[in-house]
Amino acid sequence: MVQITSRSVSVPAGGAGAARNTGSAETSSAAGMEQSVRRRSSPERLRQLVHRPDPQDVFPTGLTKLTDSQFSVSAHWPRPHRFFAPVAGHQDPLLIAETMRQTTMLIAHSEFGVPLGDAFVMWELRYASEAGRLELGEEPWDITVDVSCSRIQRRGRSLGSMHLELLLHRRGTVLASGGGRISCTSARAYQRVRGHRSDMLDARIPLLPAVAPRTVGRTSEHDVVLAPASAPSTWALRLDTRHPTLFSHSNDHVPGILLLEAARQAAQAASPGRTFLPTSIEADFRQYVELDRPCWIEALPVLADGVSPAGVRIRAVQDDEPAFTCTLRTPDLRQTGLSDARSRRS
Repeated sequence: MVQITSRSVSVPAGGAGAARNTGSAETSSAAGMEQSVRRRSSPERLRQLVHRPDPQDVFPTGLTKLTDSQFSVSAHWPRPHRFFAPVAGHQDPLLIAETMRQTTMLIAHSEFGVPLGDAFVMWELRYASEAGRLELGEEPWDITVDVSCSRIQRRGRSLGSMHLELLLHRRGTVLASGGGRISCTSARAYQRVRGHRSDMLDARIPLLPAVAPRTVGRTSEHDVVLAPASAPSTWALRLDTRHPTLFSHSNDHVPGILLLEAARQAAQAASPGRTFLPTSIEADFRQYVELDRPCWIEALPVLADGVSPAGVRIRAVQDDEPAFTCTLRTPDLRQTGLSDARSRRS
């Protein structure tokens, strides 16, 4: 488990719910939209609702309620981003995961009554996409995220837990489908459980030496989250608490998006000579990863099975226990003649 409490464009909503396909997004019927309620928030309010203090890290732009459990969220992806930079002419697939994360928090706060001080715990996150649907092109990246919530458990007037299915589409074409499972903890309960770790909120964490940026698909050491280790296919987790995107605010444990980035970088390091574009991710967050104890990132190749492309299985191990596991899959970009270098931020 991991706490995920780390230009406004109106886009027509597609069908609510995340069908697991990569075809065309179906447009909701006019009758279905008659009952929708559009929520408009100021940029400052949006930053609060998605827990991102820097405007350039905020991707949702608006929210429409379709039913009590179905919603449509408009979002915008930048072409260049200081961290989620393009990869070999494609949008960074981790934008999918981060948009899912922000969408979940936006809906939980706006529609399920979760107070801003409460903590979110992400237990599972998965998505599937295709490389061709992420090619940059020349058009703006205005996106619609259709969300269907199920197995909703209430905690008083707030939210206890729920499952989500999400469908991301753009200009009538599905970009990705995915889902996840979250639970919410009140600020008081979180203090009881994690209060003994509050001294880590502003602690100085020793910055480990970085592996060579190119080996993990990065152009700057500033964005590298892996450090060398003596065991093969193993790295130490490298934490820079000054990083503006990965540590956008004080935290008492390792943020989930950093663990996903560590998994992606380890997958790239375990796949020398090719570009690893994580078009598919299945992640399980089992327990908090603490900031002040060593965490080891281990990689194991996963063979193609005739249905899914090859990939890499990642484990984050702390205190001899797997705290996070993730399977990432990539198409073979060498077959398309694409460069294996990550596009530089502009």
